[in-house]
Amino acid sequence: MNRITRWLLLVAFLIVVGLWPAAVAPVTLALAGADLVLAAIPGPVLLLSVGVIWLWTRNRPTPTPAKTA
Repeated sequence: MNRITRWLLLVAFLIVVGLWPAAVAPVTLALAGADLVLAAIPGPVLLLSVGVIWLWTRNRPTPTPAKTA
């Protein structure tokens, strides 16, 4: 049984049993917290930081792996 099927079965079970609101509450709170943090940072600052990080990692040379004996 693959992973997606297991998740769907778990979700179906929680809905049937009635535990879905209690099970999804931590996820909802985490998403609300992330939304609050992202809303506090202005959009141009987020775009600039993403651009800087992308350029920083794009132009960095990859280290050569250490030789083992």
